[in-house]
Amino acid sequence: MIDRNRRGLVLAAGGALAAGAVGDMAWAAPPDRKLGYAIVGLGSYGLGIIIPQFKNCKNSKLVALVSGDAAKAKRVAQEYGVPEKNLYNYQNYDEIRNNPDIDIVYVCLPVSMHAEYTIRAAKAGKHVLCEKPMAVSSAECESMIAACRQAGKKLMIGYRCHFEPYNLEARRIARAGEIGKLRYFRSEHGFNFRDPNAWRLKKALAGGGSMMDIGIYALNAARYMTGEEPTAVYAQETTDRKDPRFREVEDMIGFQLEFPSGVIGSCQSMYSANQNHILLVGDKGRVEMEPATGYHGNRMWVGGNGRDKEVTPPPGPGATQWAGQLDHMAQCVLQDREPIVGGQEGLRDLRIIEAIYQSAREQKRIVLKA
Repeated sequence: MIDRNRRGLVLAAGGALAAGAVGDMAWAAPPDRKLGYAIVGLGSYGLGIIIPQFKNCKNSKLVALVSGDAAKAKRVAQEYGVPEKNLYNYQNYDEIRNNPDIDIVYVCLPVSMHAEYTIRAAKAGKHVLCEKPMAVSSAECESMIAACRQAGKKLMIGYRCHFEPYNLEARRIARAGEIGKLRYFRSEHGFNFRDPNAWRLKKALAGGGSMMDIGIYALNAARYMTGEEPTAVYAQETTDRKDPRFREVEDMIGFQLEFPSGVIGSCQSMYSANQNHILLVGDKGRVEMEPATGYHGNRMWVGGNGRDKEVTPPPGPGATQWAGQLDHMAQCVLQDREPIVGGQEGLRDLRIIEAIYQSAREQKRIVLKA
């Protein structure tokens, strides 16, 4: 892990682990000490992905649920052994302050609700793990960071790929110079969104379209793979406003990132086609991943000009990427260390996303503030 006096190095590298630091992720936490999580939001991600992962954790356990659907919360509580006294709704949410079972709150709500429920959790004296994107604006991100800092609580953003073996190995290869000097990064992330009534297609709830959802994988990967912060961006949007899915939000955004070393990042975000791909090109070779950031089934190749050799990475820091993420937050609380993907990481992405939207809107290159 990264202790406080090394945090500047991590932030300078895009909030990712410094090269070679992956092994540090195993620093000792009490093997029999598990911190209690409250999951806020029982939608498809919180219920279908996160909650089942606690069985794979070493330092994390599910102790509470927060939902607007009382019947659903009771069913889930019975299935996962959560006591009924630890069920909350959005009105009595602040009462978590009186529950010592809860150490950490994991906010798995629509993006427009992230800031409110993170700030309320911090004021209730709880540490916070919040899903990405961190909020609908950089201003909200700043308010979340300030609230957690004022409360003396840790804030982590749910960038699961920082705990995913293929992404960790690709980054190690690139940072170690095994493909030579990095020259070019490419990433396309998208899927065919079928349901025009989904909350992610409502601007008030999601803050935007594909860029605020699947596009953040391409953007964050450009930063953690290169270990640099972009200095400028140019973006172009392509959206069919006659499509009922895209009455409020964008479909496709292509954006080019310029990095201090001269690396060019070419990224694509879309809600109308399936793609999940990362390519790193150096002057001596390349790394390619497809799928690159999936829940499972990721693959990676290295080569001179193509997919010469398939690579199987060493295990990640957890039994799964989600278990690694959950336990990392718990370990940071237990050891009083800063998360490798803290609030500043989420804030950086939102500032760049705002610049991407501005560039697409104004059709010009935007220089990013340091």
